[in-house]
Amino acid sequence: MSEMTGDLKYILYTEELIQETVSKLAERINAEYKGKEPLFVGILKGSFVFMADLIRKIDLKCSVDFMVVSSYGSGRSSTGAVKINKDLSEDIEGRDVILVEDILDSGLTLSYLIKYLQVRKPASIRICTLLDKPARRTTEIVADYTGIICPDEFIVGYGLDYAEKYRNLPYIGVLKPEAYV
Repeated sequence: MSEMTGDLKYILYTEELIQETVSKLAERINAEYKGKEPLFVGILKGSFVFMADLIRKIDLKCSVDFMVVSSYGSGRSSTGAVKINKDLSEDIEGRDVILVEDILDSGLTLSYLIKYLQVRKPASIRICTLLDKPARRTTEIVADYTGIICPDEFIVGYGLDYAEKYRNLPYIGVLKPEAYV
């Protein structure tokens, strides 16, 4: 058992379940975007592991870009203020954009991003999230592609962090309260 695993109450989602979920999301996107060339936009830092696995299962001509957005600082909940630290490198006018997020939590960041990107006149903007935590939603937003509806627990792993730690776990686990108090 690694030092990080000892900080977990339990493993919520195994590597196998995560990969199965990623495959199902990719199958849907492949079918719905057949003949199109979507732009996948990873929202860093949390989405990088999910984005890498997802994009390898996409069987379409597509592009990849990233945005660095902050609304959490180093804490457990969103500050509510969204800051763009790195914007897109590509022009999205007339493009089909798929925002790739690790978790849809409060919805504040994605709501802000959609409004922010709409002024650039993309053909469409859709959201693909590995995890959806509706119990934490504070704004009306729904992902177009959702992997797993998750409970209102403090989770880490597979890109998700607490104070920049635990992203490298290959599964998703529930963090013990003493690890973040």
